[in-house]
Amino acid sequence: MNAPKTSLDDLRIERNDAPARRSNRWLWPLLLFALIVAISAVLWFTHSQAIEVTTAPVRAITSGDAERIVLNASGYVTARRKATISAKITGKVAEVLIEEGMRVKAGQVLARLDNSNLKTSLDVAESQLDSARLNLDETRALLKQADNEFRRATQLANQNIASQSDLDKAESDAVSIKARLARQEQDVTVAERQVAMWKQQLDDAIICAPFDGVVTSKDVQPGEMISPVSAGGGFTRTGVCTIVDMESLEIEIDVNESYINRVAADQPVEATLDAYTTWKIPCKVIAIIPTADRQKSTVKVRVGFDKLDPRILPEMGVKVAFRETGGSTPTAARTMLTPKTAIQQQGGRDVVLVVQNGVVERRAVTVSGSDGDDVLISAGVADGERVVVLGPKDLTDGAKVKEKKP
Repeated sequence: MNAPKTSLDDLRIERNDAPARRSNRWLWPLLLFALIVAISAVLWFTHSQAIEVTTAPVRAITSGDAERIVLNASGYVTARRKATISAKITGKVAEVLIEEGMRVKAGQVLARLDNSNLKTSLDVAESQLDSARLNLDETRALLKQADNEFRRATQLANQNIASQSDLDKAESDAVSIKARLARQEQDVTVAERQVAMWKQQLDDAIICAPFDGVVTSKDVQPGEMISPVSAGGGFTRTGVCTIVDMESLEIEIDVNESYINRVAADQPVEATLDAYTTWKIPCKVIAIIPTADRQKSTVKVRVGFDKLDPRILPEMGVKVAFRETGGSTPTAARTMLTPKTAIQQQGGRDVVLVVQNGVVERRAVTVSGSDGDDVLISAGVADGERVVVLGPKDLTDGAKVKEKKP
């Protein structure tokens, strides 16, 4: 009997592929799911870290009939009436009667110079005056006698008793004594003027205040030399003290000539001293000096205080805001006020970063002016909204932030 015929199908090895195919079918979805979970976790962790920023509220003001700022500038408080008091003569200081900060009245004695030599010179001049007056009295008596002799000689000559020579001599004596009297009268006048001069020198040795004011500096001490003109060597003072009339304080500002068209006489001004940044002082323009500084391209403007205050001192730094009445705006409009640091530039436009529910929103605004450290915004933000005033420069729209109020 023949053996069964072996076929190629009988030689095939059967392999179970089902488990492998089943394993590959579930592996890729699991890997994709794990990748999605990991990316979501990273994104959630990244966005959950809020950036800390400093914010400030937007404040609304009414700008219809109010005044708006047309120019900001800075300057210094100056005194219109200020003087360095000196002596009219050169001398040694004997006494100083003032101290810094002292209020003085016009005519009050500030200092005295050594006047011992002046008194001696005055005594000599008075003695010379007395001598000249005595000589004048003597000459007057001689002139009276000479006049009498001339009259008698004239009478005798008319009676042919006295000769013509006697008459001529009597006349000559009278005329000579009369001339001497005139000269001595002039000598008395000169002596009187000499006495007056030395008395004036004595008065000049007393230095007095020319007007009411406050002493801001004391420049000499007793024993020092003082002179009305500057002397070489540096050992001679030219002033006793400096007096400032506190009623003449004003603000002096150098305005760029490009903006001088925004300033006018009697224009309202709001001043803020550097020493008192929250104190707004009402002022007005007194005068615009009609000349420009070629080197600085500025025009000097004088601003006066509406009401003076003891806190205002000479040479203080001050910032001023020139205002303009809003007569050109017929109806009242809501204008927002926000710090200057909140304004950013993007694409040539002014933008702010508004924070709402912890998320940043970049918003374009319209800036209409400035008020000190704040800016006026006419459109783009609402009253009460909070804007970022300090934060990262790369802060993007939609970023989560954490507010830190100043």
